[in-house]
Amino acid sequence: MQKHFKLWIKPNGEMQFLYGNHIAKAHIGRISEDTPEHQGVVIYSMADIPLGFGVTARSMVDVRKLQPTDIVAFHQADIGEYLREEDTLF
Repeated sequence: MQKHFKLWIKPNGEMQFLYGNHIAKAHIGRISEDTPEHQGVVIYSMADIPLGFGVTARSMVDVRKLQPTDIVAFHQADIGEYLREEDTLF
């Protein structure tokens, strides 16, 4: 059975993520325990609304030691992507 890893971002980081930016440590609300480096994660708002997908840049152990501006997860896709790319889809 595969474990699903999740990452919750604070309200001040939601728009940054939805505009295609990576997630900094300062925007992390919670993250699944024992999340390894380079692992796919589902990104949620603090209200448990799925916002998109990402890949962790660091393991959970390393995240605790990072500066607030360091990148924790790389943006892969988000729910705002369709609206941004709507003109080029068809």
